[in-house]
Amino acid sequence: MLLCGPSGSGKSLVAARSGLPVLRLDDFYKEGDDPTLPLVAGSSDIDWDHPGSWDADVAVEAIVRLCATGSTQVPVYDLALSARTGEETLRIGGTPVFIAEGVFAAEIVERCRERGVLADALCLDRGPITTFRRRFLRDLREGRKSVPFLLRRGWRLMRAERSIVSRQVSLGAHPCDREEALGRLTAAAGRPARQQTAA
Repeated sequence: MLLCGPSGSGKSLVAARSGLPVLRLDDFYKEGDDPTLPLVAGSSDIDWDHPGSWDADVAVEAIVRLCATGSTQVPVYDLALSARTGEETLRIGGTPVFIAEGVFAAEIVERCRERGVLADALCLDRGPITTFRRRFLRDLREGRKSVPFLLRRGWRLMRAERSIVSRQVSLGAHPCDREEALGRLTAAAGRPARQQTAA
């Protein structure tokens, strides 16, 4: 199950409430000194909301390994440091599905479908103002970046939220609120296990 949505839309909360194993796609961000990182137009800020700031290839391979073997090595990423600080093993046991959640999950919908590991793709849509408030308070609490950076990013994302959701839907994610997402996740978890686990 791929779970996407704008930053701050509640993906992590929904994933946790589902009771399913979770692969955090945010752990596949590139490191802050990577020369391929995109910049926000007209500024020196790294654009962490651009798909180019994220390693889709490694994320897809981790999903495929989880589906095939039930475990995989994943990076541990510190958002405040913009760096990978280690590695850990994620095991999903015998669950018929697991959640791969992150702001860029929609970018890999088609690739997961082609690899035969896609059960469903959901896009949380909470509304720009709600998402702005949730995102800013979360990032401030977790010390992810400086306050000026968070405000600039928050304002930019709030103005772009409708286009972000539209893009994710165009890539194959189903738009839904929190309750519908939880319902679809619960239904997927209750299906008989397939020969291959699906994300």
